[in-house]
Amino acid sequence: MTLIHLLTKILAIVVLFYSIIIHEVSHAFAAYALGDDSAKRAGRLSFNPLRHIDPFGTIILPLILYFSLGFVYGYAKPVPFNPYNFNNFKRDSGLTALAGPASNILIAILLALVFHFSSGLFREILALIIFLNLALAFFNLIPFPPLDGSKVLGIFLTDKAYFKWTAQERKGMLWLFGIILVSSVLKLNIIGMLVFPPVNFVMSILGVRLP
Repeated sequence: MTLIHLLTKILAIVVLFYSIIIHEVSHAFAAYALGDDSAKRAGRLSFNPLRHIDPFGTIILPLILYFSLGFVYGYAKPVPFNPYNFNNFKRDSGLTALAGPASNILIAILLALVFHFSSGLFREILALIIFLNLALAFFNLIPFPPLDGSKVLGIFLTDKAYFKWTAQERKGMLWLFGIILVSSVLKLNIIGMLVFPPVNFVMSILGVRLP
């Protein structure tokens, strides 16, 4: 790997980090707009990354996994919200969850406009950032607790099914980590099978290709 390509990836990862911050802030703003001020009171209506970083999940865990197993997995602090402050707890919880992935898709669309007027290394960096934002969006849209997609799916469930489904969030995090770990070790890329098809489809619509 050349120094230029290494610096390109580092820059893209830094921008992705801020894309994750925007993702979290979007959850917070959506919850606030829908009537819940829990995130505001917790100081999460802020683009200051220190408000959203989880020392273990955002820094330590990804580094351990990258240098030991060669893949990255992590998380930011979950945005606090109280669904009982919403007018419709299932619908508004789902919309709050959807706001995060929607922000990353919007970032990808806006950067795609810049991409078509760019060239050279900057164009390559934009393509990678667009890809990473779309991957972040569609990964989070997988309807598996505790990912955002599980709450989006919850909009369409009965109240009884919804509470049973969302009660699996803590177990779901362990299962999700296990799936990613096994996928990496066995080189099955199960998550990639779910995420990459919609990512590639949207990139084709946007007219963006990875270098």
